[in-house]
Amino acid sequence: MLFSRAGFHVRLWDALPEAFDRAAAELDSRLALLAEHGLLAEEPSAILERISFHEILLDALQGAELVQECVPERLEIKREVFQQLGAYSEPHAVLASSSSAIVSSAFATVTPARDRILIAHPGNPPYLIPVIEVVPSEYTSQETVDRALALYREAGMKPVVVHQEIEGFVFNRLQGALLREAYCLVRDGVASVEDIDEVVRSGLGRRWAFIGPFETADLNTRGGIASHAEKLGPAYARMGALRGQDDPWTPELVASIEAQRRAVLPEADWEARVVWRDEQLMKLSKLIGEGAS
Repeated sequence: MLFSRAGFHVRLWDALPEAFDRAAAELDSRLALLAEHGLLAEEPSAILERISFHEILLDALQGAELVQECVPERLEIKREVFQQLGAYSEPHAVLASSSSAIVSSAFATVTPARDRILIAHPGNPPYLIPVIEVVPSEYTSQETVDRALALYREAGMKPVVVHQEIEGFVFNRLQGALLREAYCLVRDGVASVEDIDEVVRSGLGRRWAFIGPFETADLNTRGGIASHAEKLGPAYARMGALRGQDDPWTPELVASIEAQRRAVLPEADWEARVVWRDEQLMKLSKLIGEGAS
């Protein structure tokens, strides 16, 4: 749906033929919802015309510029699939895995086409969440990375490059850190499941809809992220220590992060950006029906 909406022709293959009926039904229902919310530039029928179903893998691979694997998170299945993809895909095709945690070097060695293999992990649901993590392995060529980035950008996505193969990549490591703490807070009787969801839903999540954790900290404290680290770093260190973590925010690390933030947002623009943040929260409040009545 994502790629077809962007004008690409898409071929779907699955080892289980009954998956096609399920996929077709989901395409119909989701495109109808997108149209209902005014999020389509053309009729759903035009988007569906660019999507075809193929029972034979070779037919689906013929002429493909990008192959996006979405099999279960099991290494043995990925190894089997990529052995076939390497053998039957076009010699220039990017071979991308939607893996959520398994790194591509764990299965890329099954084929001589290993230089065309990388991880491209999208958020879920991908047709509504534009971020996608591009994670090359030691075998991936730079040409493959560049072509993958170009294709995802052309499809309207926001690719980020993960520079090291690490289990869970960035998306799930950040999500996992929050989820682990949420489990601990429930276990320790600090708060209920619903109240923790409310803190994220009506608190953290609102800001995170348009700014990330570093920008949040940067805008929360006059003096920026360096001042935030100085004031609150010790408290965060104590919280981490309670969970058995020893990851101090060293002066060198804080200085590096401060430099990166100032490159994005010069100190002279800090006040205006704080106002911008508040305006985004106002727009969000209006969108979800809060405020004056």
